[in-house]
Amino acid sequence: MIKSAKNILQPEHRALKCALLVLDDCNTLSFAAAVDPMRAANRLADRHAFDWDYVTATDAPARLTCGLMVPGLPLARLEGCDLLIVVAGFQLARHATPSLLAGLRRIAAGGATLAGIDGGPWLLAEAGLLDGHAATTHWEDLDNFASRFPAIDVRHDRFAVSGNRLTSGGAMPAIEMMLHIIAARHGAGFAARVAGLFLYEGAPQPGTPQRRTGAPHRHNKLTARANALMEAALDEPLSLAEIAETLGTSPRTLQQQFRLRLGTTPQDHYLQLRLAEARRLVTDTDMPLMEVAQATGFTSQSSFARAFRTQNGQSARDLRQARTQPAAS
Repeated sequence: MIKSAKNILQPEHRALKCALLVLDDCNTLSFAAAVDPMRAANRLADRHAFDWDYVTATDAPARLTCGLMVPGLPLARLEGCDLLIVVAGFQLARHATPSLLAGLRRIAAGGATLAGIDGGPWLLAEAGLLDGHAATTHWEDLDNFASRFPAIDVRHDRFAVSGNRLTSGGAMPAIEMMLHIIAARHGAGFAARVAGLFLYEGAPQPGTPQRRTGAPHRHNKLTARANALMEAALDEPLSLAEIAETLGTSPRTLQQQFRLRLGTTPQDHYLQLRLAEARRLVTDTDMPLMEVAQATGFTSQSSFARAFRTQNGQSARDLRQARTQPAAS
């Protein structure tokens, strides 16, 4: 029998019973992003605003990418919780075992709210637990995520809240998602105090889009908007005139602001964004190099090869081969 999920996003004094499912190959920052806001909330409240247990896929501890081992209760022995947070990173296909997916469905059927961080949304989706919901995942995987799970309303948001499902695109958005939960249960003022412990100066609301690059304080409003246009058009680069016209300014003003704020030209900044994406596609995917060139706005393989070698000190082919060869023992 499936229980109705309780709304955890409402004011409540009772401690929220959480389970943190930690999987091999997740990163330390995503793990901490889930745990530390709860720990800080308990410290400020001087009581247990949150109780949590660590849960693992099997009897073995989870091994994070940094080598840290996290022991926990096997998922098969978890009887239930108010909130299950799934923290995953790499090797998602290996983690999506029938037993793990069945365990997620069992906890969901018990009425728990489910949250996924980084690769966690993929596993929730594989279990069919995000169908009909709005959800997000890390920007590197959003297109594949949308193609693989057409029943999900895939968003480019930093984090998404859809009924009793919460999903986050990565570590920093996970902090924002946790602060959102804290604000809903204990008030925005209390959540702001928790954020202050981390010197975090504001939690974006759900719906704030993800960015492929960080947003350094050097940006002003104009250069940040230009950067967003560039990130959205890596495969078909816009001209400086097109960007300026879209932003309601002149190419000269755009040039001046990029030099003043970032110490570079808009054209070079755009090229760096495209080459950073090209390096990611070369090292993290099996996409043919011609398609990598096209996906990052290069009209010929030769121009891509020259730009890539200049930027990285080696060819895209050599870099890919170096990444795929086993390290010498």
